[in-house]
Amino acid sequence: MRVCNLSSGSTGNVTYIETSKAKVLLDAGLSARDITNRLALLQILPEQIDAILITHEHSDHIKGVDVLASKYHIPVYVHTKGYWALIEKLKKSEQIKFIQFDDLDFYIKDLKVTSFELSHDAEYCCGFSFVENTKKVSILTDLGYTSSEVLSKIVGSTLVYLEANHDEEMLEKNVNYPLMTKQRIRGNRGHLSNMSAAKVIEILAKTGTKQVMLSHISRENNTPELAYSTICKYLREHGIIEGEHIRIATTSINPSYLFKID
Repeated sequence: MRVCNLSSGSTGNVTYIETSKAKVLLDAGLSARDITNRLALLQILPEQIDAILITHEHSDHIKGVDVLASKYHIPVYVHTKGYWALIEKLKKSEQIKFIQFDDLDFYIKDLKVTSFELSHDAEYCCGFSFVENTKKVSILTDLGYTSSEVLSKIVGSTLVYLEANHDEEMLEKNVNYPLMTKQRIRGNRGHLSNMSAAKVIEILAKTGTKQVMLSHISRENNTPELAYSTICKYLREHGIIEGEHIRIATTSINPSYLFKID
């Protein structure tokens, strides 16, 4: 399995997942041109993509869906509970083939897909686990908190993309954000803080996860360096050493590491 985040953050989210038979995108939050250019870095053409899976209907996750799906005839997978919210945001929906899924696992060629609900202020927001044979990758961003049910879905993942959106102190001191926005971000339907992410990673480190990519890092209320240092400090205090027990890195608006999971 190959996995590469092509962009992460409020300006756009796209992740590429590949097995021996399937090539899929999770979200298409950049323009179709930008996504095409970034796929080219992996020597992948857009017409090779078998599916676009949608987490939820916010613009930073669907910006390129209209053009990419209609131009290259790529089917779009969306949870039944989020279907109409997505349709209302698209201008070319009549030119796109939609495949609705529910809470049952499904396959795209040899790629097993498990979706699970995340607590976020969208009509319906999904996290996903992807499995090829025994190789498992999980991706969950845009969530206000991590429930025991969500944790049960991602345990056993070799690689996890996990939101570390904001530093609580930076958010509190941000004079450009009104109180209502701050309350939304730190609420149960908002975004994970660095410390909330650290507590999830503590569990992942104890259950076999080898790599975590900190994702959806806010440009206004966090920095990659602060997210990384805060989480590593918390883990050290709980007997977990980054680089020894688990590896941690950060995503950005630019393509990040290409992981090959054997």
